[in-house]
Amino acid sequence: MSKLAETVKKHVDIIKRKDQGELTPREIVRELDRYIIGQDNAKKSVAIALRNRWRRQNVSDEIRDEILPNNIILIGPTGVGKTEIARRLARLAAAPFVKVEASKFTEVGYVGRDVDSMVRDITDLAVTMVKSEKTAEVQDKARVMAEERILDILIPPPKRTGFRQQQQDNDEQLQKAEEDHQSTREKFRERLRAGKLDERVIEVDVPSDASPMMQVFGPVGVEEMGMNLQDIFGNLMPKKYKKRKMSVNEAKEVLAQEEAQKLIDHDAAIREAIERVENTGIIFIDEIDKVAGEKGKGSGPDVSREGVQRDLLPIVEGSTVQTKYGMVKTDHILFIASGAFHSSKPSDLIPELQGRFPIRVELRSLGEDDFVQILTVPQNALIKQYTALLKTENIDIAFTDSGIREIARIATQVNEQVENIGARRLHTILTTLLEEILFDAPDVISDKKVTIDDTMVKEKLSIIVTDRDLSRYIL
Repeated sequence: MSKLAETVKKHVDIIKRKDQGELTPREIVRELDRYIIGQDNAKKSVAIALRNRWRRQNVSDEIRDEILPNNIILIGPTGVGKTEIARRLARLAAAPFVKVEASKFTEVGYVGRDVDSMVRDITDLAVTMVKSEKTAEVQDKARVMAEERILDILIPPPKRTGFRQQQQDNDEQLQKAEEDHQSTREKFRERLRAGKLDERVIEVDVPSDASPMMQVFGPVGVEEMGMNLQDIFGNLMPKKYKKRKMSVNEAKEVLAQEEAQKLIDHDAAIREAIERVENTGIIFIDEIDKVAGEKGKGSGPDVSREGVQRDLLPIVEGSTVQTKYGMVKTDHILFIASGAFHSSKPSDLIPELQGRFPIRVELRSLGEDDFVQILTVPQNALIKQYTALLKTENIDIAFTDSGIREIARIATQVNEQVENIGARRLHTILTTLLEEILFDAPDVISDKKVTIDDTMVKEKLSIIVTDRDLSRYIL
């Protein structure tokens, strides 16, 4: 077996095991390595935290509730991969994941959002995730039911008379009409499955989108709990339908989705979603350093920041939050916080909150070698993205090794001279470098193969890099 075949097989095995939540810490790190360069300490910490979720599910019932997640603080400058690590981790675990900005919860005078909203957001997301999974499970059955509804529209069933005597007298005629109807229906079914009727326009009853909503605002943490009046009044307000003309091909999808919604158990889906949030949910709190005030200051915005920390404390340490789907416990939700901590330090957080984030990982700044790898190694590498974009215009763009190294060198230089924004600098460098090509394609460019080497990179970017004032605005 070739090395490539072994790699593919290993990756397929990992994906199969991922569905069962059985990834080992080393496999988790290996998967993260496919998208994130460096930061081995951070990957190691989050891999252990994720594996501990699975371990907790497999311990005895007596001690399971006592095992609390070890929340993590990721410390490092912007653009080094803090958010990407958490996002990829959640995708790897197929877990409900929400990212919130700590600064949303504060301004001078506290006009930010209610901190409970992060739990409501992740619950909404989990319900959507579970319902999507349930819908996918019944999709085949839903498509068959949608097919029957389309056939009912194309070939309406024969009308029956209401008089019993006539039904008895014309029994043979009715049976023959029924057989003819079934025969015609089967012919249309074959044509429908072959796609020969896809362009035909039919009239379909679809649910009306205009459902009345009631937004609730109040001081007790029930903001954004949109409540549908349909749920409150039930049968007093029956669901409205409207007739809509569409092609048979479009009707297949619309009716399949409608039938799938009828097949899934919404109450069971909500229960499963809440359980998933409580046991596997991950909340990523970004910019936690923005609510850390310097010690010794007891007035001004620092009071508001400390107030936000005290509001975050019960959510992180474990409480019960009211959502429109029911009560959600936060005891076993994994919280990952991150911050650059330029003007403050983790010890500036209140001691109680520090204690709820026992694991602290410092992420290092990225250098030239890191940028070279970021440009080429990950599956979503920037060079691969731009190559794919220009491929749609039938333009083959190729980067030489010297060109890639020069881009990395310039990104490192600008980060040192202007502002260190980490790997995000590569976006601005590449956009500026390829601006003319992206603008001229496909009208002006006649050469369908473009090579980016170090000479071209220096030519395009040298003036901007040497002019520090200009680079401050452009790069």
